[in-house]
Amino acid sequence: MSRRVKRPLAKKSERGAGKRRIASKGAVKRTVGNSVAAKPLRAPAPLRAKPPAEAPAVVTPPLPTKVQIVIVTADENNMRVDRFLEHRFPGLSFSHIQRIVRKGELRINGKRADSKDRLEEGQSVRIPPLKLDAPKVAHISEAQQKTLDALKEMTLYEDADVMVLNKPAGLAVQGGSGMTRHVDQMLEAMRDAKGQKPRLVHRLDRETSGCLLIAKTRFAASALTGAFRHRSARKIYWALVAGVPKPKQGRISTYLAKEENEEESIMRIAAHGDEGASHAVTYYAVVETSAQKLAWVSLKPVTGRTHQLRAHMAHIDHAIIGDPKYFNKENWQLPGGIQNRLHLLARRIVIPHPRGGMIDATAPLPPHMLQSWNLLGLEADRFDPIEHAPEE
Repeated sequence: MSRRVKRPLAKKSERGAGKRRIASKGAVKRTVGNSVAAKPLRAPAPLRAKPPAEAPAVVTPPLPTKVQIVIVTADENNMRVDRFLEHRFPGLSFSHIQRIVRKGELRINGKRADSKDRLEEGQSVRIPPLKLDAPKVAHISEAQQKTLDALKEMTLYEDADVMVLNKPAGLAVQGGSGMTRHVDQMLEAMRDAKGQKPRLVHRLDRETSGCLLIAKTRFAASALTGAFRHRSARKIYWALVAGVPKPKQGRISTYLAKEENEEESIMRIAAHGDEGASHAVTYYAVVETSAQKLAWVSLKPVTGRTHQLRAHMAHIDHAIIGDPKYFNKENWQLPGGIQNRLHLLARRIVIPHPRGGMIDATAPLPPHMLQSWNLLGLEADRFDPIEHAPEE
């Protein structure tokens, strides 16, 4: 999905002239309880238009037909031997890698190696002649084909290593009690001739729609998981919340801990040092409001705790519309026509591609949120004021 230039818009009173004011992006923090509020400094420059981000084409090198010696590069430093071979020769099967290592055909600086050994920059690796396993002809059932078609329909981006799906609201990412259909189960239909299936890299709540990152290879799974661990991934969410947060931009910083009862489990605000408590940080910004009763907010989680955004917005008394766990406002009525479903979208994900470049995917509003945006007169193509929020 390409991004268009968003020009600064004028005040609401000037709508007749086709202009609207945008929220400012820079901010100075001040502490308010558990949250840090933000005071706008200046309006940001509009985004430059750019085509959909595409990772570089993956070129599979030919497999060596005779013994060769290769040198470990700086990028391959501390890489496991089996990951190194997968990285150098993507078409090589896992069983073939294990076989040549077990037989001692692969050597590091002249010595036998184990597949879990770590390489160091500058080491010489003896690579024996390699070959691809003969492809297995697999029959695809009608049910599998329907699943593949459904996954294709969801796909926002795909290459040899990575997929980004637009997960619909209501579809679980992983199985649970009495659950027969979920993304992880659907990925079984993509299991290849080597027995590998795509792997989940992160999670979304069942009722949250939007960008879900999938690794198609073990090498990609390791690289993408590392990017999340080192916070190299940027995630932007959109939500519709009750009331209008004040100030309109800020930082929410709390500890969250899981609280379980007979019916369900929720994340509660906890104190530092409480059992099971983890630090959670979220940046938020109000994009537009509707009669001071509802607000479209853009959210950027710095950490990735369970239900973090839902718990944080409820904590500042602006719970997400349609949230069955955290919306607890008494005598609060939804405006007519708006569905009582979770209004939370994983709008955008930006993450380094395992083989260089960046993955940058954007998901559209799901049908129930698009209906709400239309009813409230909100414009889904507006500039996102929290896109470049700080990381810490």
